[in-house]
Amino acid sequence: MTKNQKVLTWLDEMVKLTQPDEVIWIDGSDEQKKALENEACATGEMIALNSEKLPGCFLHRTATNDVARVENKTFICTTKEEDAGPSNNWMSPAEAYDKVGKLYEGSMKGRKMYVVPFIMGPAKSEFSKVGVELTDSIYVVLNMLIMTRVGKIALEEIGDDGDFTKCLHARKDLNDDEKYILHFPEDNTIWSINSGYGGNVLLGKKCLALRIASYLGKNEGWMAEHMLILGLENPKGEVKYISAAFPSACGKTNLAMLIPPTEYKGYKVWTVGDDIAWLRVKEDGRLWAVNPEAGFFGVAPGTSEKTNPNALHTTMSNTIFTNVALKDDKTVWWEGLDKNPDDHMIDWKGNDWYKGSEEKAAHPNSRFTAPAKQCPCISKDWENPEGVPISAMVFGGRRAKTAPLVYQAFDWNHGVFVGATMASETTAAATGAVGVVRRDPMAMRPFVGYNMGDYFAHWIEMGKKVKNQPKIFHVNWFRLDDEGNFMWPGFGDNLRVLEWIIKRCDGEVDAKETAIGYLPEAKDINVNGLDLSEDTLNELLTVDKEIWKGELDGIKEFFATFGDKLPKELSDELNGLEERLNK
Repeated sequence: MTKNQKVLTWLDEMVKLTQPDEVIWIDGSDEQKKALENEACATGEMIALNSEKLPGCFLHRTATNDVARVENKTFICTTKEEDAGPSNNWMSPAEAYDKVGKLYEGSMKGRKMYVVPFIMGPAKSEFSKVGVELTDSIYVVLNMLIMTRVGKIALEEIGDDGDFTKCLHARKDLNDDEKYILHFPEDNTIWSINSGYGGNVLLGKKCLALRIASYLGKNEGWMAEHMLILGLENPKGEVKYISAAFPSACGKTNLAMLIPPTEYKGYKVWTVGDDIAWLRVKEDGRLWAVNPEAGFFGVAPGTSEKTNPNALHTTMSNTIFTNVALKDDKTVWWEGLDKNPDDHMIDWKGNDWYKGSEEKAAHPNSRFTAPAKQCPCISKDWENPEGVPISAMVFGGRRAKTAPLVYQAFDWNHGVFVGATMASETTAAATGAVGVVRRDPMAMRPFVGYNMGDYFAHWIEMGKKVKNQPKIFHVNWFRLDDEGNFMWPGFGDNLRVLEWIIKRCDGEVDAKETAIGYLPEAKDINVNGLDLSEDTLNELLTVDKEIWKGELDGIKEFFATFGDKLPKELSDELNGLEERLNK
């Protein structure tokens, strides 16, 4: 299928290493996809779902010990340990190739190797990158067909001499002790062995699109970020684009697919991407972004007609469900879908499940893999090879008392500081008790493919290149009152905050300067139709200096882990915050 000698030479080496019985090239055709689906159903690897209610949909169950990303088995393999940095597990390339190479020997005997050429990003875009994944899993192939652009289109993109990311996956025997997800940024290579779970084996996703891409972006002058991209259209038909980074369980996909409240007649939110953004500076001096993925790999539990109807409707056809419950009518169910589970279902482990059981019917990390083009609110520009221009960047976390509902950074470097120090904390909602604060800079802690201190420096450098900088904001939908109740309604009403953000970008509203950044005047947050008292809104927009003084110690401790890799600009921002708080 290709004359690219780099691809063919590497493929030959990997075939000799893993020794599959057969090598099959994936061409991206519907005919081949259908044949693979039939084969997977025949072997029991997948179950075809109700063809009337869920056409083209399938259920897959992973092994019970293989249900999530394994951060402790995920390594960055660089020549120097300091290049991986304190937030990553490190292994030298020599040790990794030797140790894990032995595990690959003969790992595909008796199995088929599928060659999956794929593009991350739209075809023929300066943003995009090509990878080739070798795998012995039909499940991986079928997911990659949804999540990326696969087959001839990718081989045309790479041409006869183009470079590509080398991705090798073998399911082997799913031995936890020998499970590894290895990234070799200096070699543009990813190895995954002994897992069948999507996050560990769909190597275009977090592995390439963030860990390898962040390294490529540092070297090539662009950014790979764990960010949604949405377009906010006002009643005049004007669309402004926002990118936003949140740690897990902070409503990222819900925000990307937000449905405006009824008071917002004529407003629309358009989804460009729900998880990853690649950003470049264009000739106009602005940051432009693309979503490198072609699908959504979403968490099923909690997704419902109430919380995220657009995500739910996206999954109604051509979707692969993983580790959800199977109903007797061959449809699926998960906790949070509705309050009426059937009396009998088959749970995610394949066992009988009965209503009232204390066991969960679906795994808490059960997933859906759905084509982005099926999303009811997908942007007309979601595959635009030019990308979309970013007006605002938003960071957010789950903070009970510390962060106000929304504030704006003073400038780019202060925005980098806000992103670098963002955190979430566990809360006991009933009592308002606060648990552990976990720093997750730019929501990239598990995903930066090099030293995070250098990553911060790259953000600072990018700011110098962006002449027309997006404004940077921080939001917190999770502020609690003294009884431990959420003070802000969230979900669709988060549009009220996005509206203020865009108005700030357009210079339409003023803000008050505080020690931590610019805060809205209460009158500038539209609360029409909300059951929200003036006192509550004022509380949502307050900055408690004493709490923030306590926050300083945690930031200092976190920054200390980066030693002399921490950019001076971030130390200066920390000192500035301390001075303002002590005034």
